[in-house]
Amino acid sequence: MPRIAIVTGGASGIGRALGAALVRRGDRVVLADVDGDAASAVAEQLDATGPGEATAAAVDVRDADAVRTLVTGTAERDGRLDLLFNNAGLGIGGATEELTPAHWDRTLDVNLRGVLHGVQAAYPLMLRQGHGHIVNTASLAGLLPMPGSAPYATTKWAVVGLSLSLRAEGAARGVRVSVVCPGGVDTPILDKGVPADLPRVPSIEAIDARAVITRLSGGRLYGADALAADVLRGVDRNRAMVVAPRQARAMWRLMRLSPSLVVGVTAAAAGREARRARGGGQAVPPGRDTR
Repeated sequence: MPRIAIVTGGASGIGRALGAALVRRGDRVVLADVDGDAASAVAEQLDATGPGEATAAAVDVRDADAVRTLVTGTAERDGRLDLLFNNAGLGIGGATEELTPAHWDRTLDVNLRGVLHGVQAAYPLMLRQGHGHIVNTASLAGLLPMPGSAPYATTKWAVVGLSLSLRAEGAARGVRVSVVCPGGVDTPILDKGVPADLPRVPSIEAIDARAVITRLSGGRLYGADALAADVLRGVDRNRAMVVAPRQARAMWRLMRLSPSLVVGVTAAAAGREARRARGGGQAVPPGRDTR
């Protein structure tokens, strides 16, 4: 029987890769994205390849009513909701002293409240069904210190805490919850800057974020398709956490063993980027969403 799934942020990056992987498995997927036209184009392409089905919905996850309508409408149409991937997000970073309340509010609204809106809509429905799986996309920045990304890291640590708490709460009631914490992933968001309607952030305006994050990821970014395969494998096995790739898992383990050491390592990396910037290279990386 095909599973019924919703993927937010489904028009590009990890969301698109998840949608493609689910359709290849024969599932029925709704790709929700703030860019409805892009989501429709992706859904049309995936639906044509099959064997599963894909549709699209224009949804801004900051709008709780819109998310609730998406979730309830999908469940009413298909009779249930098996999987919700709360994947939509954005990355706003830079020197903390340059960031305004507007930068913080946008990051909190999308990365944290967007996930919470999905949870508030889907969790009660899944309890009534007696089954379901919620998968929240966080980041390695939700497990490690990330200089130059205070708003982003704040939201991702919160998503990890929300996910693990909800997993423990829902386990005996048939609802599963997992959290995804990827390191550097090769997606279009690496090429985006601060949204145009927000104040400028001088410390990141001249940055080649892709080059910086590639360098900090050991010289190679992880593929979105590879991560999607990791995520679905984790869902199949009911993993609490999916941390990928291998380098990210190694850093996470080190963080659990010696937080002070990891803080020192990340501070040193930030220092190297600052020296590179002063020498005419790239500046300290922003807290870009590595999706």
